[in-house]
Amino acid sequence: MAGVESTGSNPDVSLLYDINGLAADAPHWFDRVMEWTGEYGILAAMALLMVWCWWGVRRREDAPSGVAGLVWAPLAAGIAVLLNVPIRGFVERPRPFVDHRGLEVLVDGKTDFSFVSDHSTMAMALGVGIFVADRRFGLAGIALAFLEGFCRVYMGVHYPSDVIGGFALGTAVVLLLAPAAMALLTPLTRAVADTPRAGWLVRAPGPASPSAGSRASGPADPGRAGEPGHGDGTASAPHAPGGGDKDLAA
Repeated sequence: MAGVESTGSNPDVSLLYDINGLAADAPHWFDRVMEWTGEYGILAAMALLMVWCWWGVRRREDAPSGVAGLVWAPLAAGIAVLLNVPIRGFVERPRPFVDHRGLEVLVDGKTDFSFVSDHSTMAMALGVGIFVADRRFGLAGIALAFLEGFCRVYMGVHYPSDVIGGFALGTAVVLLLAPAAMALLTPLTRAVADTPRAGWLVRAPGPASPSAGSRASGPADPGRAGEPGHGDGTASAPHAPGGGDKDLAA
């Protein structure tokens, strides 16, 4: 299929030039930062965000379902990228710098097709997948995905519509397949949580809320009943002999 029209009336091309034009006016070091961020930095930040989310999700009462959501996130991203292979082959849109002159291209060697953006697809799939596990961390992940899309256009390697298509593909794969995926993964994470060696991967070691309550009430009674001096027996024992002496005296 043909590429995007190069007329100025095309909003996709106009927005491409507007965003990519920022790279021409930016310092060289800033372009290098954006290049690294768009190629590797956002996905690395997503991985760190997932680890952080996993660390917190394990402490929740519904830890198995939360961990299952985190497992589903990278699986969904991989499925979305695989689905993009036939989409790219069908659309066959060239990279924007092939059809449009004057772009500031920050990354060389991009010879494959442009629609849809793999980076945007993976980033949004990871962000929405994290949202399935934890909304707070998921919102941060989705924000990172939007930054990824901006970087891809800023770098001159994708049209804005490539990025939007990637966002739609990643979101659709995560949400449409999530019910079946969670139905399969949640029993698996529950089984792992019950194992003595690998259970820490799903549940954080340490007291949960119910056991913390029982632990707080448990030691209190033995502490009172088992004090040195045998307070439980001597508290009543003096009364019995004392009462007996009064009876004998009477």
